[in-house]
Amino acid sequence: MERNLSDQLDKLLSLPRENEVVEFKEAKESFSTDKLGQYFSALSNEANLHNEDAAWLAFGVTNKRDVIGTTFLQDSDKLHSLKREIADLTGNRLTFRGIHEVERDDKRVVLFEIPPALLGTPTTWKGHAYGRDGESLGPLNPDERFQIERQATHYEFDEDIAWENVSAVHVSELLNYEGFFRLFRLALPSGLPGVVEKFIQERLIVRAPENKYHITNLGALLFARDLNQFKRLAHKAPRVIFYEGTGRTSGKKREQPGQKGYALGFLGMIDYLEQQLPAHEELQKVRRETVPMYPILALRELIANALIHQDLTLRGSSPMVEIFSNRIEITNPGAPLIDPLRFIDHAPRSRNEAVAAMMRRLGFCEERGSGIDLVIEQCEKHQLPAPNFVNDDGYTRAIMYSLRPLRDMDKPDKIRACYQHACLRHENGEQMTNQSFRERMGIDEKNYPMASRIIADTIEKGLIRPYDPENKSNRHMRYVPYWA
Repeated sequence: MERNLSDQLDKLLSLPRENEVVEFKEAKESFSTDKLGQYFSALSNEANLHNEDAAWLAFGVTNKRDVIGTTFLQDSDKLHSLKREIADLTGNRLTFRGIHEVERDDKRVVLFEIPPALLGTPTTWKGHAYGRDGESLGPLNPDERFQIERQATHYEFDEDIAWENVSAVHVSELLNYEGFFRLFRLALPSGLPGVVEKFIQERLIVRAPENKYHITNLGALLFARDLNQFKRLAHKAPRVIFYEGTGRTSGKKREQPGQKGYALGFLGMIDYLEQQLPAHEELQKVRRETVPMYPILALRELIANALIHQDLTLRGSSPMVEIFSNRIEITNPGAPLIDPLRFIDHAPRSRNEAVAAMMRRLGFCEERGSGIDLVIEQCEKHQLPAPNFVNDDGYTRAIMYSLRPLRDMDKPDKIRACYQHACLRHENGEQMTNQSFRERMGIDEKNYPMASRIIADTIEKGLIRPYDPENKSNRHMRYVPYWA
């Protein structure tokens, strides 16, 4: 990390002067927290307006870009407590993405990494929004405030421009047109003009003056040969991480970062996981067969959902597939737009309809409203614990668990399985019964009271209810989800 931060400092020092998103301060010993908050607001707003992933404030550097060093808050705990102090007084609780200490020629430089303002919401400090006029700090001017605020009324990420004013040849170098036509099973045009026209038709590129073209985010995100070539999309590439044990502190075994556009790299990612994930042998009617520990159909659907439903406007974060010894966690940036309890029955709401539509056309995910049903159905078929869907502090996380006997499941695991089984039965036009739930959980008929206890716990939790409350026969009782 230190080497990367040193490179970042070199990059800042190589600039001819300060600009709207870079500020140098000597701050030899101290600096006003109030002034720091004003600079945070101004640089955050300018990063938004200039489509930058971050703005930078450097302490220990003169306006002439000479490194003189700083003793500002040398106590690490006090330095990083600034994150909370800034968050407490910004209108949307934004704060520093990072506060980094870098040594340069035995001199200490403090780099403040500042995130861009949220779409539609200028970053304020103590109720006031600040901006930059060249190198000067001042109130955010009305035009800039309007530019940020109007983002909230209409913004389609897929229509925004990822790369401006490129030639047709450059388009073919940045976007994998061969892969596009192969995936859609279309004949490859005999010349570049045919490729360009098809890309325009699919909104992957748009015409620009002087026989040039703009590549849209949709085109780059799905069909880039290398997402790292696109400055604003480089951090959107999915990551696959294998861990040694059950926690992140146990150490990474290996990591596989994505590089290709989603449509181009999706099947390769699934194939890679299928090869790398553990499997076990099951005795079939005639012979033993090797069965993957996790159903690939369910895994494929969850990964596709993470790519499609992520909040693409959030910078510096990407979808992740993390494999532990006892589970797989699939995480995407952005809180879910619907209650995770209703994932199974609710038609999905996507922030990125164009991305979702194209991924569905390519057959990478299920039709609207059937994807999570498939995930739960596959987990039941393989008698895995019920998957978990979590709204986790601005992220959406889906968790699949490895095979585990009922005796090792805790109460929330059992209740979740019962609720999801009732949902799945209802979606298939049936109702859950004690027998159907026993079959789902692998409980012997003689142990039906065990299933009854789990059903009673799920009713008490308010997740299911009797289908016919007038029926007093426990043997023939049927159940439906609370929302049915």
